[in-house]
Amino acid sequence: MRVRSALGGALLAAQTVSAITLDTTDANSIRSAASTIAHGMMSYYSGNVTGGTPGLLPGPYYWWEAGAMFGSLIDYWYYTGDSTYNDVVSQALLFQTGPDADFMPPNQTKSEGNDDQGFWGLAAMSAAEVGFPNPPEEDPQWLALAQAVFNSQALRWDNSTCAGGLKWQIFTFNTGYNYKNSISNGCFFNLGARLGYYTKNETYLDWAERSYDWCEAVGLVTPNSGEAGYQVFDGTDDNQNCSSLNHMQWSYNAGVFLLGAATMWNQTTGDRQARWETRVRGIIAGAGVFFQNQVMYEVACEPSANCNTDQLSFKAYLSRWMAASSKVAPFVRDLVAPSLQKSAEGAAQACSGGSDGVTCGTRWYQAGWDGSYGVGQQMSALEVVQGLLIDSVAGPLSNETGGTSQGNPAAGTGGDRNPGVPASRISTGDRAGAGILTAVILVGLLGGAWYVGLLLGRVLGRWFGPRGAEFLVALMDVMEALLILLNRWARFMMLHDWECYIRSH
Repeated sequence: MRVRSALGGALLAAQTVSAITLDTTDANSIRSAASTIAHGMMSYYSGNVTGGTPGLLPGPYYWWEAGAMFGSLIDYWYYTGDSTYNDVVSQALLFQTGPDADFMPPNQTKSEGNDDQGFWGLAAMSAAEVGFPNPPEEDPQWLALAQAVFNSQALRWDNSTCAGGLKWQIFTFNTGYNYKNSISNGCFFNLGARLGYYTKNETYLDWAERSYDWCEAVGLVTPNSGEAGYQVFDGTDDNQNCSSLNHMQWSYNAGVFLLGAATMWNQTTGDRQARWETRVRGIIAGAGVFFQNQVMYEVACEPSANCNTDQLSFKAYLSRWMAASSKVAPFVRDLVAPSLQKSAEGAAQACSGGSDGVTCGTRWYQAGWDGSYGVGQQMSALEVVQGLLIDSVAGPLSNETGGTSQGNPAAGTGGDRNPGVPASRISTGDRAGAGILTAVILVGLLGGAWYVGLLLGRVLGRWFGPRGAEFLVALMDVMEALLILLNRWARFMMLHDWECYIRSH
């Protein structure tokens, strides 16, 4: 279980070293370890209890990471066959689809980025690929949800700068709108390739190739020869026409492009396939920067212990997508299996903290628990451990090989609703009603003021004599004249607006 911050010090002092027992050659041991880690991860989630919101993690976790977590639980069912969390996963995914069934829920839309939406779309794609139980017929289906995310992002493809690409943010008012980053474009590429695989629709594959080529053209994916492999950099500024790069490297960027490229290898032949194999091998070689003695680590932040909440989960996705790549491109297996096995061993022994002795830490290359804890640490350990079962499960389904999820090629093609704009236009009837109400209120206010002035005049006349009364009489004459004019205006407006109201209804 997790260590709660209020008790962190006491639990650190009282912990008993236990660790998760893992034999990487024994499927039952792997399943048992995965079960323990998944249970610890779900101790952070309360969206399925009274008062909770399905699909949301508590702070400091952002919405996108919840989508990623449910994706890891789909993998958990796929690898282990344990359906413990299936109902919770389905409830969460369906609750967050939004009114247009495209993972743009009103509670998130104002701050949602393309990468955020992408992770929920990838979870739905995984559900379709592995045959996760389908939702009731009246609810959105996994394949259709994935298509909706892809289509909505295809509409956002931005040729106004840098000759293409997806922006990080969806709406102009969010910080980062001018940033075109690898994870947003990588999710789009990954999803397009997998939709092409599942549906056999070449349009998705064409989009995937186009998006990958754009990433190489601007330098987000930079091919190198030899051991350096392909580097995947974080992003670029479209205010500068993508002429400079943010050279930070994160493990999930390498992973998202790896599975997309492996899937494209699977769906091509001849010279095109050879080109994709070169890319797959290059990305794997470049991902070597995320391993120390074959144990995975987040090179940009782990050594200095300054990974933020998001970054603590990134290893989960490199682990997930490395394992998955070996099912669509079999030559990948021997390139990644040794490092994933060593990483799983390191992760298991690092899951030795907290009050239960099996809370997972961040540094897998360090002996024992490092004192850190959270959803990201649990999810990363879960993905690298359960991925050891990759050889015992079937590859991804398609609509030609038993896939049953129903699609909707037109899903997500309606465009984005700006969350700052009213849901419906203000009608003539609305304006007419407002005019009538305004006129009535103004007449009432001035009429009331005239009556109060009349009473006040009588009181002042008694207190201050004739002069006070004369002043109030003059003031009342002015107010009476204004009231007559306002009354005429109000009658005109009421007649005019009532006519407009009748016409509008």
